[in-house]
Amino acid sequence: MFNLKMCTFDTFIIHLRLIAGNCVSLKMVKKVTKIGVLTSGGDAPGMNAAIRAVVRTGTYYGLEMFGVLRGYAGMVDGDIIPMESKSVANIIQRGGTILKTARSKEFYLKEGRQKAYNHLVKYGINGLVIIGGDGSFRGAQAFSNEFDIPCIGVPGTIDKDIAGTDFTIGFDTAVNTAVQAIDKIRDTAEAHDRLFIIEVMGRDAGYIALHSGIATGAENILIPERKTVIEDVIKGLAEKERREKLVNLIVVAEGEEFGGANEVARFIQDRLPQQEVRVCILGHIQRGGSPSCFDRLIASRMGYAAVECLIEGRHNIFVGILNNRMHYIPLNEAVKKKQRISEEWMKIVKILSS
Repeated sequence: MFNLKMCTFDTFIIHLRLIAGNCVSLKMVKKVTKIGVLTSGGDAPGMNAAIRAVVRTGTYYGLEMFGVLRGYAGMVDGDIIPMESKSVANIIQRGGTILKTARSKEFYLKEGRQKAYNHLVKYGINGLVIIGGDGSFRGAQAFSNEFDIPCIGVPGTIDKDIAGTDFTIGFDTAVNTAVQAIDKIRDTAEAHDRLFIIEVMGRDAGYIALHSGIATGAENILIPERKTVIEDVIKGLAEKERREKLVNLIVVAEGEEFGGANEVARFIQDRLPQQEVRVCILGHIQRGGSPSCFDRLIASRMGYAAVECLIEGRHNIFVGILNNRMHYIPLNEAVKKKQRISEEWMKIVKILSS
């Protein structure tokens, strides 16, 4: 038994730290014993790698693991299954998500979130890992504030539009898919001396257009973050035509202010009727396919770190990677802030496309 009268001040401090440490440990063990993992919003290559990392890390620490099917819709409906190490075997190389994903209007309502909470209580789940985008994190924030369930956000979105991380799960694969497709389109553009306008995904963010456009030598890159001065595009194309540069590529993010590739093509065709213009919309091909090595690696790191956060007793944390190191910010900051495209990138585009 500890004798206060016989101890030195230093010994007393050491014992206090030991007692505090034991109390924290007991609190953590009590707090998170069963973890649910779900994928929400649009699917992204690498989500399965993240699911695998979450389940196997939790299993390693002796926690009970559960998969919530169809995102928040499955949580509202109680579509929850137990998971173990074998449940996530042979999935790291697969695109999509084995847990499936869906939109849930009911979860936006407090009554829907109450139903979701009741199902978590039924299974004893007292911690959640949400793999998704900013909309998914807003839902997690609201849910956690109402019911005191710790939630950890893992960025799974091809758009790379979330602050607090250099990359999001799925972005690298999506960009490489776009680059491979655009390279093939350039071949036929060269053969026929055509102007191709290629639309890539990015309703609110132009990162796929920016990266794939630079990587494929596009003459113009049109993104939602920057106002398009269409007269400058026309002027540039006319100048290239004068120089007899007849093969041109324009990469357009789907959320660009003109309404996408078809609208841009119509405008250019009206102004430059001699141009032979073709449109190619890559669409959902960018979401699918086997994830790249890079996406598998960051998904594995983030999934592991998410479980570590729950074990440490952290609430409402967003897990990212900055400068190749794990980076943690409050979930509400990840929701509020957007990853901004720097002026340097735009200067690079201007110089290299001239």
